[in-house]
Amino acid sequence: MRIKLVRIILIIGLILNIIAWHKLWWIFMSQNSKQSIIETTKTTELTQKLPRGLAKLITIVIRQFETYENDVTSTVESFINAFPLITIIIVCDELPYPPLDINTSNDTYKNVKLLNIQMDFNKSLDQRNPLNYIKTKYILFIPDATKISSKQVLQEAMSKIEQFSIVTIPIGKKNQLDCLNFDLRIKEWSLKMTKISGGTNCDSVVGKHATLISSEILKKLTNPFMLPFTDALYLQTKNAGLKIHLMKNHRLNDGKPIYRNQQYQLKNKKMYQQRERQMYVNFGIKKVTRSSGTIDWYGCSRETEKCFNSIVNNMPSYYYEKRLTPPCCLDGLRKVANHVFDNLDNTGIRYWLEGSSLLGAINNGDILPWDYKIEIGVNRDDLHRSPWIVKARNKPVSDDQGFIWQKATEGEFFKIQYSKINKLHVCLLPFYVKNGTMTRDSWFLKNRNFPEHYLHPMSSIEFAGRQIPSPNNVRNFLEIKYYKGIVENPEILWKI
Repeated sequence: MRIKLVRIILIIGLILNIIAWHKLWWIFMSQNSKQSIIETTKTTELTQKLPRGLAKLITIVIRQFETYENDVTSTVESFINAFPLITIIIVCDELPYPPLDINTSNDTYKNVKLLNIQMDFNKSLDQRNPLNYIKTKYILFIPDATKISSKQVLQEAMSKIEQFSIVTIPIGKKNQLDCLNFDLRIKEWSLKMTKISGGTNCDSVVGKHATLISSEILKKLTNPFMLPFTDALYLQTKNAGLKIHLMKNHRLNDGKPIYRNQQYQLKNKKMYQQRERQMYVNFGIKKVTRSSGTIDWYGCSRETEKCFNSIVNNMPSYYYEKRLTPPCCLDGLRKVANHVFDNLDNTGIRYWLEGSSLLGAINNGDILPWDYKIEIGVNRDDLHRSPWIVKARNKPVSDDQGFIWQKATEGEFFKIQYSKINKLHVCLLPFYVKNGTMTRDSWFLKNRNFPEHYLHPMSSIEFAGRQIPSPNNVRNFLEIKYYKGIVENPEILWKI
């Protein structure tokens, strides 16, 4: 009986144990299920709120597209489908033709605006300014033929914008972006580009990409919507001291291929070159050194007028703008100088560097960075040896290389111009010996006489890439011409 009782008790205990464990398991699973439902609900709510949140933070701007062929409509649709409430502004210089297939009266496109910024008698400047239609803290510039890949891409870009000010997002799986640094020297009218391998923080990005930037930054730029875009934008942000962060792990998708027609490809290339040239002209950049090492000039040439107006009171206009001589002008002056040096050497005329040109030679072996002419002293008794100088006494004459030789209207000296159109010039200043003094012939330029012994013996100095005859004690010679300490303080020369 006792054994049976013990067995019964054990069986009852086991049954109760099983019931207890089952109860505990049910409670545990019920709590987990509730937590899972709560988390799923929260995720769903966050996903639903994401478009609305981004719409309050970001305005999308489409600036990079051509009117003759584009995929703007599909690009807009892609972002509207992902973010129904987001504002999209399509900025153009002329209305697209054929028109874009976007009906802004339709509720789907109620936040889409096509803005023509071209001058219009019926629209004020404010009505044509895209910034007046941007009410969000950030702007996302996207090029034509772009599609949203996932909402996470924009989330990731937003997470970096506070740290980097400007964030770029690559577009397309095979598209590789180049990171460039700029050496932008506005005072010297020049830009030098350097490619950075593997860089993520740079001054400019080359390749198809989107750009996320603060509206406040954009408002401080001189012309944020200038074409070519984004080239002009990044020159302005570089000047503002801003860096661009290049995202590596997230991408947007490519839209349909455009410009597959060879005619459109050539047209596109030509338009880009025209816009790029105009951009550099507008920004006053006259020398561009590419990352490949090639140099492009956007200033004056032999076939155009020089970059600055006539000189008044010995002060070029660019000096008032706190800029130096444009590099294209310095390059032209070197060419004229070397042509004149060759002619003087070939005809046996005694000559030497004079005035500000000699000052440039002793300071940096070249033309002073702010000078606009080259001065060469010559022995008046030797002038008959040059047929071009002899001919120039009567009237201006063009030599066999197109340089213009002429007698100056300011006095008894000669000017050799770059060309008939471009009046960059070298001055030949005749001196003659009088009582042991090299005496200037009559002219109105500020250039003093000097003792003859400075030319006996003659020395030489590097200038414009070659050795040029010079007086034998350059420092003392220049102090006679100007003032004591001129070599150490050459810029004071403008004030005398």
